[in-house]
Order: sequence, then structure tokens, then C-alpha cells
Amino acid sequence: MTEPTSQLKAEFFKALAHPLRIRIVEALRVGELGVNELCTRLSVEQSTLSQQLAILRARDIVTGRKSGNMVIYSVNDPATFQLLDVVQDVFNNHLINVKHLLSQMENSAAEVAPKGWHL
Repeated sequence: MTEPTSQLKAEFFKALAHPLRIRIVEALRVGELGVNELCTRLSVEQSTLSQQLAILRARDIVTGRKSGNMVIYSVNDPATFQLLDVVQDVFNNHLINVKHLLSQMENSAAEVAPKGWHL
């Protein structure tokens, strides 16, 4: 992978590296939404939402189009949703591994605990 490609990928992930920006993208799974609808769905102030949308627009993750006096937002590439799904899978797999490890540790501790002790 070339340096410019790595840089572009890093910038893309930086744009998604905020919980509200991820929530915005997730909210847009249903399709286009206006700013007011996004504010309501995400329970955020319009100024906060606008700041985060500007970052997503700058990285071409979302696009806005004028409809009357409203701006309607959508995700540019549906593959972005697939990426978030894969991240969720990785997160879930990590949790499964941690749960398994904790279970093994509990079983090991129970085996070595003196009789009458409960862990």
C-alpha cells in the first residue's frame, strides 16, 4: 500500500472517529434525512450536528442537497454501512473472546479455591 493511500484511509477513519459522527451515519441508513429530523433522532442541538456534518462532508462520507429551505443529507457510498457492520462484527467477536476468557478464569479460580469458598 502506498503512502498516499494509507493517508487517505487514515483521514477517512479520523472522520468517523467520533461517536456522534457514527450515529449520524447510522441514522442515515434509513435514507435521506433533513437536519431537523437528524437533530430529533439523535437528540442533539443543531449547531453540534452541523459541526459534525461538516467533517463528514469534508471527507465525502455524506452529501447534502438543498430542498427548498432545507438541507437533506445522505451517505455517499452504501459500502460505508458495510464497513460499520464489519466493525460491529469485530467488536462482537472481541466481546465473545473476552467473555470466554473470563469464564475460563472463573472456572480455574473455582478449581483452586478451598472447599466452602464461593467465588
